[in-house]
Amino acid sequence: MRRRALIAAATAAFPVTAGAWQPPRPMRILVPLAPGGTADTIARIVADPMAATLGQPVLIENRPGGNGSVAAIAVARGPADGLTLLYCSPSIQILNPLMMRNIPYDAMADFTPVVALMRAPKVLVVRPDFPAHSVAELIALAKSRPGGLTYASAGIGSSAHLAGALFAQMAGIEMLHIPYRGTAPGVQDLMGGRVDMILDTAAALLPLVREGRLRALAVSTPQRAEAAPDLPPIAATLPGFNDASFNYLIAAARTPPDAIAAINEAANHALADPSVRARFAALGAEPLGGTPAQLAAAVQEEIARWRGVIASQGITIE
Repeated sequence: MRRRALIAAATAAFPVTAGAWQPPRPMRILVPLAPGGTADTIARIVADPMAATLGQPVLIENRPGGNGSVAAIAVARGPADGLTLLYCSPSIQILNPLMMRNIPYDAMADFTPVVALMRAPKVLVVRPDFPAHSVAELIALAKSRPGGLTYASAGIGSSAHLAGALFAQMAGIEMLHIPYRGTAPGVQDLMGGRVDMILDTAAALLPLVREGRLRALAVSTPQRAEAAPDLPPIAATLPGFNDASFNYLIAAARTPPDAIAAINEAANHALADPSVRARFAALGAEPLGGTPAQLAAAVQEEIARWRGVIASQGITIE
C-alpha cells in the first residue's frame, strides 16, 4: 500500500502529457537474465519513476534462458498492447541473428523500438603480476608470443568474448579465448593467475581493481570514462576501438504508436532524474534516452559493428 501511495503521489506531480496513452493496468518489463546482475538492477532503477509518470506499477519479471530467446518469444508472441516490454542486451536483436543459425523469433519484424536506456564502458584488466602495464605493452607481448596469451569471458558469444575478439582483430594479435559459465568464474581464474586478461563491464571489474586484486589498463570507450577517469581509452593505442554494453527497451510489433510515445516519454523522464543518474553512475553506466527512431539507428550501427568480427572469427552458438 505504501508503494502504491508513493506512485500515486509522484503521478500527481509528474503526469503524462494530457491526452496521452495511459496503461489500464500494471505493466511488466521482462529481463532476459537472472536477478542481481547489472541489467536487472538497471531495469529496477527505471521502473518506479516510469510507473510514477504512467500511473501504473511497472513490474520486473526475470525470464532467463536461450541467450535471451525465452523472454524475446514471450514479448513477440504476447499482446501488442504496450503493457509488456522487453529489456534488451545486445544478444536478442544484434548478436543472436549473427551467431545462431536458427532463432525462434524475427529479431526485427517481431519488435518495435521504445527507448535506449544506457551504455556502460568495459575495462581491460589483467592479473596483478602480468608483465605488461599498458595496452601497447600488452600488444607487443602478444605479438612476441602468438597464441600464448589468454582472455576469459562469460561464454562463447558473450559481450566479453566479442570485445576480446575485436581487440585481437584490431591489434593484429592472436590470443586464446577461455569461455566460462558466467563472468564470476572467469574473474576468479584471472585473479588466480590461470588466465591473463578479461575485457568486461566496469561494474563487475572496477571494485576488484580498487581492492588491488586485478590491474586495469584501459577502458573500451573512445573517451575516458566517468567511472574510471584515470584510465586511458584503448582507442588511444588502437584508433577506432569502441565498445560498450548497450541496453534498451523494445515492445511487440504493432504496439500502438501512442503507447510507444507515452512509454518513451516516461522513460526519458526517468533517465533525466538526478537520483536515477546517480545510481547509474554508481554502476559505471551512462543514461541515454532519446527517440524510438534514434534507438533503431543505434541498433543498426551495433549490427554493422559486430557482423565483421563475428564472421571473421567464425563465432557461432548452437
